[in-house]
Amino acid sequence: MNFFKTAMLLAALTALLMVLGFTFGGSGGALIALIAAGGMNFFTYWNADKIVLRMHHAREVDAASAPEFHGIVSQLAHNAGLPMPKVYLVDTDAPNAFATGRDPEHAAVAATTGLLRMLGREEVAAVMAHELGHVRNRDTLVMTMVATIAGAISMIANFGLFFGGNRNNGGGIAGILAVFMAPFAAMIVQMAISRTREYGADRAGAEISGNPAALASALAKISGAAKRIPNPVAERNPAAAQLYIVPVGLSEMFSTHPSTEKRIAALQAMQGRGNTIGGGVRPSALDPLGRGRR
Repeated sequence: MNFFKTAMLLAALTALLMVLGFTFGGSGGALIALIAAGGMNFFTYWNADKIVLRMHHAREVDAASAPEFHGIVSQLAHNAGLPMPKVYLVDTDAPNAFATGRDPEHAAVAATTGLLRMLGREEVAAVMAHELGHVRNRDTLVMTMVATIAGAISMIANFGLFFGGNRNNGGGIAGILAVFMAPFAAMIVQMAISRTREYGADRAGAEISGNPAALASALAKISGAAKRIPNPVAERNPAAAQLYIVPVGLSEMFSTHPSTEKRIAALQAMQGRGNTIGGGVRPSALDPLGRGRR
């Protein structure tokens, strides 16, 4: 199913780029856009995860540089039966986390330093288990490509604003319309990502960590803080925000996540049924480098 979604997203990108190419350059522009789309699709498939990580200025950490945080991810990956993903930290006060990569063998998970400072150890483990749930459910390819594709669409629309359209074909007006329609089209592409994806990752995260209550608590804390603390990456590129465990700022209008309240209610119901595995971890906070606070 995710392969089909990815193919449809690539086809949508190609079609939109050709429309924009024709708008700004006629039939020649459409041909150039088709060639560019082919190259972009190929590059995006193999490098979307690197683009997203670079966009966030994420830095890779290991057992030496962030022993406790890395150890949490390692234990959770073992619980989930997954290969060990690469682990990254993003230096920002905005609390959030995301997963990326085209498949479980090429996955990466990232958390912000703000998230590590805000949450206790059990909550951090539950959040990272949610991200590994995305990896296990093979959501990450579609999520990552949507972020890069929607960003590319917005960039091309802005490019058209400066260079105008094919005025001999009434392209001046069409160019202005394309500038406004391209971000809307990017929003439609994002809305194609089912909200059930987040419920599935919440359920998988609760099972992997064995602690749905900790995930519910973490969601409440992150959601509240995300409304107060700016997220520079999401402000520059709202398309990237659908990667996060909790949407931020303008990303809420992209409607890729169910409401946090509904997600918490589902986790509380899961806790009440006792549908968990694993033994949890001791509560404590983590410092920005992932070492346990004394």
